Amino acid sequence: MTTKDILGWLAELFEFPGEKIQVNSLRREIPGWDSLGMLSLMAGLDERFHIHLTDKDIGKFQSVADVLSILRLNGIISED
Repeated sequence: MTTKDILGWLAELFEFPGEKIQVNSLRREIPGWDSLGMLSLMAGLDERFHIHLTDKDIGKFQSVADVLSILRLNGIISED
């Protein structure tokens, strides 16, 4: 997957316009990334990418870049 693919997935997950989600977008800038959105992200990472994170780990995510970083560490994102 590419960064663009992941940005599209996050836009869908958080029900937010895709063109507004950028690599440098912060959690507080995305209305759907609230506590329920955080649970959806955690479930999505588990179901789609088989990345199992604890509540504590996922609570550290404060930006789209944080999500992209964990996906890169797990070999999900290929170089664009």
